[in-house]
Amino acid sequence: MESTQLVILVGLIIGLVYGSVGLLSGFCLMSSMRGWLAEGDGRLVRSYALAIAVAIAASQLLAGKGMVDLGKSIYLQPTFSVPTLFFGGLLFGYGMVLSNGCGSRALVLLGRGNLRSFVVVIVLAIAAQMTLKGLIAPARIALVQASQTTVNASSLPLMLTTLGVADAVSRALAAAAIVVALLLFAFAHSPFRRSPGQIAAGVVVGLLVAGGWYVTGYLGADDFNPVPVTSLTFIAPIADSLQYAMLSTGLTLNFGVATVGGVFAGSLITALVTGRFHLEGYSSPRHMLRSAGGAALMGIGGVMAFGCSIGQGLTGLSTLALGSFVAVAGILLGTTAGLCGALRVQPLAVA
Repeated sequence: MESTQLVILVGLIIGLVYGSVGLLSGFCLMSSMRGWLAEGDGRLVRSYALAIAVAIAASQLLAGKGMVDLGKSIYLQPTFSVPTLFFGGLLFGYGMVLSNGCGSRALVLLGRGNLRSFVVVIVLAIAAQMTLKGLIAPARIALVQASQTTVNASSLPLMLTTLGVADAVSRALAAAAIVVALLLFAFAHSPFRRSPGQIAAGVVVGLLVAGGWYVTGYLGADDFNPVPVTSLTFIAPIADSLQYAMLSTGLTLNFGVATVGGVFAGSLITALVTGRFHLEGYSSPRHMLRSAGGAALMGIGGVMAFGCSIGQGLTGLSTLALGSFVAVAGILLGTTAGLCGALRVQPLAVA
């Protein structure tokens, strides 16, 4: 099997597992934040924290052993725009609340029969493609060019290296500090310690991120037919998947498109097997408008931020890239603004 075919196959498998785990556990940053801030239930947010910890530990271990060059990813670039990353994160986070879930969650719910998620996926894909290559792209590029900064160190380990710390030591110190803090946050909560399903979900999703790095950065490392070094992310892949569905004869499959298809299929199979599949739609035209508007904000913001709550919140942070911390800060602030405070998204009135 050629390396590109192997990457696509493993991407499909990773998507299948993520779709199943996402449906069974409810893994989602927006649900985590809402449960924590509005409902006082901190189990989901700790599952997310555990996933970040596992993703960082496993990904940095692969990089430390020389199996994956994370520097080839989009996250560890010497030049990036802090305002664009942060503002994009804000848009994505607020849009996530409006749509009641991120892009990956929409794929999972679509597999369960949620027709609202179909609208979210389609609108998100169109808005993302417009921001990547369409009508909005010139404004995005102008903003990036006007505000981009070149840094000597694009990640936490590289910052320590500039202080004279050895590469291996700086990587271990930076990863260990964040991983230990996240693990303490997660397991200090007794209800989470009594939730084996949420613990398993966090571990599995974190390992899937490292698995994506391994397959694209190691198994797909072919000098004659290289593939981009990437892992779980959903904004650009959802946009590419819609384009592939319309123009497949002129395009080729890649890891991201295979993952998107796998997430939907994994959720669908799990929903059918467990009896969770049921069709549901919008309660009112206003509900649909809010959902579509949130999807558009996620598509635009996700492109500006170089990723979503998974693409930056897990995969980007697993590289310890400084830009990823900026984007995630924007996502968290935008989500918080949508869940509480003056800009809180009000619940829809029940007819």
